Amino acid sequence: MRTKYRLGIDAGGTFTDFVLAEKSGNTRLFKALSTPSDPTLAIRNGLALISEELGTTIEDIVTNCDLCINGTTVGLNALIQHKGAKTGLICTAGHEDSIEIRNGHKEDGYRYDPEYPKAVMLVPRYLRKGVRERVLSDGTIRTPMVEDDIRAACAFFLREGVESVAISFVWSVINMDHERRAAAIVREMMPDAVLTVGSELYPQIREYTRTSTAITNAYLAPILKRYVTAVDGYFRSLGARHPVRYFQSNGGLAVGQVMSDRSVYAINSGPASAPTAGLHVTRPFGKKNVITVDMGGTSFDITLTRDGTTNLNKNIDFLRYRIGVPMIQVETLGAGGGSIGWIDEIGLLQVGPQSAGSDPGPACYDQGGTEPTTTDANIVLGYLNPDGLVGGRLPLDLQKAETAIREKIAAPLGISLEQAAYGMFTIVNANMVNGIRRVSVERGYDPRDFVLVCAGGATGAHITALASSMGITTIIVPKLASGLCAFGQIISDVKYNYMATCPVRLDNDEAYERINTLFKQLETDGMPHLKADGFGKGSIKIKRSLEMRYVGQVHECTVEIDNFEINAKSASRLMQAFNTRHEELYTYSEPNSVIEVVNLESTLYGVIEKPEGAPIAKGKGADNALRGTRKAIFTPDGKRQRVPVYDGAKLGAGDTIKGPAVIEEVTTTIVIEPHWTATLDESGSYVIEYKSKA
Repeated sequence: MRTKYRLGIDAGGTFTDFVLAEKSGNTRLFKALSTPSDPTLAIRNGLALISEELGTTIEDIVTNCDLCINGTTVGLNALIQHKGAKTGLICTAGHEDSIEIRNGHKEDGYRYDPEYPKAVMLVPRYLRKGVRERVLSDGTIRTPMVEDDIRAACAFFLREGVESVAISFVWSVINMDHERRAAAIVREMMPDAVLTVGSELYPQIREYTRTSTAITNAYLAPILKRYVTAVDGYFRSLGARHPVRYFQSNGGLAVGQVMSDRSVYAINSGPASAPTAGLHVTRPFGKKNVITVDMGGTSFDITLTRDGTTNLNKNIDFLRYRIGVPMIQVETLGAGGGSIGWIDEIGLLQVGPQSAGSDPGPACYDQGGTEPTTTDANIVLGYLNPDGLVGGRLPLDLQKAETAIREKIAAPLGISLEQAAYGMFTIVNANMVNGIRRVSVERGYDPRDFVLVCAGGATGAHITALASSMGITTIIVPKLASGLCAFGQIISDVKYNYMATCPVRLDNDEAYERINTLFKQLETDGMPHLKADGFGKGSIKIKRSLEMRYVGQVHECTVEIDNFEINAKSASRLMQAFNTRHEELYTYSEPNSVIEVVNLESTLYGVIEKPEGAPIAKGKGADNALRGTRKAIFTPDGKRQRVPVYDGAKLGAGDTIKGPAVIEEVTTTIVIEPHWTATLDESGSYVIEYKSKA
C-alpha cells in the first residue's frame, strides 16, 4: 500500500459493508444500513462510523486512501425493479422483434409451460426503430444504410423523451461502418443522450446476444452515470487524491467512466469479488477448491472455484435478459436474513424469495416489520444475541420475533413456536443447499472435494448445517466474513476484457495469422487504458481465451490459452486444449474432427499491491473468551439445550471450541452445531471441521 489506508465498500440489499485496510496490517470492518433511495447516504453514514472509531476526520481518511473501491447494486436493483432509463433501439429493418423472439428460447424449467409470462421488454415495441441497411456475413454491404431512417428515429426519440439509445445491426461485428455512421448521427441529433454501440460493447458473433447486451447496457447507463457522478463528486469533495474504482461483474476494478460506458459490467458487481476473497482466506491452508457462500439480508450468493480458477459466464440469461459479456459465475437466490416465512395455498411452509429487506426489516428489528423472517427464526432458536447485532448498534426485539412466528406460522400450522422457527431454519437451509448443488453437483463437481467459505453477515448461523447437508467436512469462516466481498474488492486487480469475432478454421496459415493479428490489436488498444490508470509494463498481465467448436456444432466452449504465437506447429496445442475442455464439459471429444474458432478475447490486468494482514496473537484458551450460556435448539422437536457463548474478540490463535456452541463476532454470529469443532488460525479465520459421531 502506497498510503495509510485502502477502503472497500460493498452495497448490499440490507447492509453496506466497509472494509478499511491499514498500512500497519490492521483490517477493520464496519456496517451501515443500505439506503436504496440514495446509495451515497449509506456511504456517508459508513464513513462517519470509521471516522468515529479512528478518532480522525472523514477527509483525513479519504485523502490518505490509495484506493477507494465501490461495489454497487444500483444496476442490479434497476434491472430487477425495471427502473432503468427510457431507452430506444436502432436496428436493421426487419429485426425489431429479435429481442422478443429470443432465438425461440424459453428459460430452463419453463420450456413447456404455456402460462409462463414473457419477459418484460426493456425497450417497448414503439421505441424500436428499423433502419434500411444490410451487411452480409463476409462483411460486404448488400444494402447501403439509409441515413434518413436514422434521423427519423432520432427525431421520434427526442419527441418521446428517450434518454439512452442502443444501436445494433446485423453482422456489424464483421463490418462496423454502418453502426459507426449511425452513432455519429445520433450524437449529432441527440447530444444529451447516452449511446451504446453494440459492435463496440460486445464485438462478437450472435446478433440476439449482442442486441440484448447493448439494450441492457443502454437501459442501465444513465442510472450508473448518475450514481458514479454522485459518488465521484462526493469523494472529490473530501479531497480524494485518486479516482474511485468500481467493482465489475467480471471480477476486476474499473474507473467510473468505464462503469458509465459499460454499465452492463456493473450488474453483479457485489458478489463477483467473493471468489478472490475466498481464495485469499484459504491460501494459508493450501486449498484451491473453494465454494464461497454469502448470505446477506436479502439474497444468498454462491460461487465455485476449482484449482484456483473461477468460472466466467458468457452469453447467459440473467434476470431473463441475455448478457454476452463475461461475468463471474454467481448463483443467486432469495434466501437471506430478511427472507419471509409464509404458508402456501396447500398449507406448506415456505421461506422466501420475498424479503423484508432493511426497510422495514425483520420483525425483531422493531422498525415496523411484522412478517416472520429467517433472522426472527434465528433469534427464537437462540442463535442470535437478543441484546442486538453489529456490536449492539442494531437492537433486537425477541418478543416481536416470537409474535410474528407464532401468529403467522406456528398457530396456522398447529405447532409450537420452537418447531415453527426450526422449520423455517430447515427450509431456508434446504433452499441454499439446492443452490450449492446447482453450482457443484449439477456441473460435475463433488462438493465433498471443496472447502466451504463463509461470507455474509447471516451465513455463520447456517454454515455448519449447510456443510452437513452437503457432506463437506471443512469450513473456513474469516473474522471478516460479514464483509468478505468488500475485502475481496481491496485485493482485486484492475481488469478489462477486450473481445473480437474471428470465424476461422484451425487448418491453414491464414487463419493462424488472423488470430495472432487480432490478439495483438486488442492488447495494443487496451494497454493505453491501463497505462493511463497508472500501471507500468511490469504490473500488467494478459490472459487470452478462444471460443471454439467442432465444424457443424451450434454452440462453442471457451478455452483459455497461454500467450504464444500461433502457427502450424503450435496450433496442435489449441486443438488439444479444446478437445480436453470439450470432454470435461460433455464427456466426449472428436480428435479427428475439424475445429473452428468463433470468437477470441484478451483480458488485461493491472496488478495492484495487496495489503498484508497482521497475524492473530496466540490465544490463552477458549475459556478466557467465555461470555456465558444461552439455550438453543438443534433438533426438529424444538427442545432447547444450554450452550456456551464465546466472545470472538477475546479468542486467540490456536483456541479451540467444540460444538454445540456459539461464537459472537461484532458483525456476525457463528453457530457450531454438535459434532463440529472450530479452531481460530493466526491468519484470522476459524477452521471448522466435522468430527465423526463415533
